[in-house]
Amino acid sequence: MSPSFKLQCHFVLIFLMALRGESRYLELREAVDHDPLLLLGANLKRELAGEPLYRRALRCLDMLSLPGQFTFTADRPQLHCAAFLIGEPEEFVTIHLDLVSIDCQGGDFLKVFDGWILKGEKFPSSQDHPLPIAERYIDFCDGGLSRRSIRSSQNVAMIFFRVHEPGNGFTVTIKTDPNLFPCNVISQTPNGRFTLVVPRLHRNCSFSIIYPVVIKISDLTLGRLNGLQSKNPSAGCGGIGDFVELLGGTGLDPSKMVPLTDLCYSFHGPAQMKIGCDNTVVRMVSSGKHINRVTFEYRQLEPYELENPNGNSIQEICLSTL
Repeated sequence: MSPSFKLQCHFVLIFLMALRGESRYLELREAVDHDPLLLLGANLKRELAGEPLYRRALRCLDMLSLPGQFTFTADRPQLHCAAFLIGEPEEFVTIHLDLVSIDCQGGDFLKVFDGWILKGEKFPSSQDHPLPIAERYIDFCDGGLSRRSIRSSQNVAMIFFRVHEPGNGFTVTIKTDPNLFPCNVISQTPNGRFTLVVPRLHRNCSFSIIYPVVIKISDLTLGRLNGLQSKNPSAGCGGIGDFVELLGGTGLDPSKMVPLTDLCYSFHGPAQMKIGCDNTVVRMVSSGKHINRVTFEYRQLEPYELENPNGNSIQEICLSTL
């Protein structure tokens, strides 16, 4: 990862563990250095499995991967706060406002964003999200509790808040619901397998992996002849309305990432590529005329693979970030 992007993930997770004051902090610190999204993995979820409703305090800077009830109470003016919410790839995230005690007239605010924002970049991008950017923000100070429950369009959402007066705050309940056709996804883990299906809908869907990875595509169905076309500055999938592209970059927004390869035709793999970028995205563009499907596996690149790339890899554009 680039130093700035990795530092933000590292800071969020180390900061949270330190505040928890748990003995596990020391043993997890070295692991989190290597894997900044470690705390979003299945192990933490298994520890809390079986509890009827997980409850804890919400921090000014927080990351939540578990359903539960979270309460923020200011102990001093907190002016720049955000909570990142993430579910499993096949889940929506629902935020229910249970209780809100903030002073909107005094400059406090509580906003929910449909997606993630980091360093000004958004996921999903405006090109891939079904709503215009203004409608992706829900501002409590504009509508009060008229919208108590807000459901994301994908497996990630955010809460932005500012509270000046000590003792003020809010309580939210986070739940997840099944998403039968997940479109835009941020992976919780650096390794996995996923099938992205777009069922005759005219929309673009991105699957984001915030790690340098090896991508292995085992099956691509676009209703076309077999084939694979590599991207170059003057070529691509042209006027073909259904295709998959691999993107690489350093931020969250797929529209600001570099196209690496276009997959224009159906094939049965495997087709494998190493991508040494901070963020790797599998993006499907669909015209709505076909049921499009792509199945892929991914795993994080080991340090020695980044230092000594070989085989089918595209890494040059990311060398400055390694």
